[in-house]
Amino acid sequence: MKPIVVSGIKPSGKLHVGNYLGMTKQSVALQSSDRYNCHYFIADYHALTQKYAVSDKTAEIFDVAVDLLSLGIDPQKSVFFMQSDILEHANLAWLLDCVTPAGQLQGMIEFREKVEEGQPATAGLLNYPVLMAADILIYKADAVPVGEDQRQHLELARDVARIFNKRFGKTFPEPKGIFVEGLRIRSLDNPEKKMSKSMPKGCLYLTDSPELIGKKIRSAVTDSGTEIVYEPKKKPALANLLLIYSEMSGIPVSDIVKNHKGAGYKEFKENMAEAVSDSLSEFRQRRAEIAGNPRMVRETLSEGAEKARLIASETLKEVKKKMGLI
Repeated sequence: MKPIVVSGIKPSGKLHVGNYLGMTKQSVALQSSDRYNCHYFIADYHALTQKYAVSDKTAEIFDVAVDLLSLGIDPQKSVFFMQSDILEHANLAWLLDCVTPAGQLQGMIEFREKVEEGQPATAGLLNYPVLMAADILIYKADAVPVGEDQRQHLELARDVARIFNKRFGKTFPEPKGIFVEGLRIRSLDNPEKKMSKSMPKGCLYLTDSPELIGKKIRSAVTDSGTEIVYEPKKKPALANLLLIYSEMSGIPVSDIVKNHKGAGYKEFKENMAEAVSDSLSEFRQRRAEIAGNPRMVRETLSEGAEKARLIASETLKEVKKKMGLI
């Protein structure tokens, strides 16, 4: 039996190259390897922990579905669905809440950071990691593709699985992480912070036009000196640009450096902008086709939900029985 992989993406704004390189590119590769049984979902429940406009959220959910399909998530190779369509996720989250130590939730780094940023300390924000654990454990996942910043959440899911298994009997595997080693895409205007939707000027959105991509890259901050070299500690801003250039174009960083020997930042940025824009040309074309067929998108998510529900319902039945529920 193939190992089960589970991953979700939150619909909280337009996807950017950091999202693509950190999760989606890897997810497409995993499903294409034919080594895994992949389950990918839109984590719409997770997007409700902060204030939002209802009309915006509806559009964001649809756009993320379109983006993921356009980037290569294949419903024929993976189970692709929407979190809120599978009620078992929330059901299992409550059952896992009952065995999760509150202290662990209060100590989660993301929870503290969000509260410090001014986000209301709601029960949803506090219990967010338990729902994430439920998302993973409901399919008895063996592995989860995650970024380095999600390591703590994955560890909590492993802890919850361990606690449940010890108290009620072996039920869940302890999922392992599939990490993209060393890939930390930073903001174009502040290399000390990761690329984020909350910093649009430093963010390369996948749906940006070639003109806007060029404008943002030309405006990206650089380090002192003009030599094109890959030295993350001495030149973090340039190293970030080189990493994006390489990952989006498929050209090794060493070759990019070699090709720009004697060149300045202006020429380097122009070439980078062209390469990044060209790498997204197929995505733009495919996205336009898929976005023009919303019925197909909804049907795809519905079909995926039917497949996911078959597994999730069996897991929930098992959990309820082990916990003594009738």
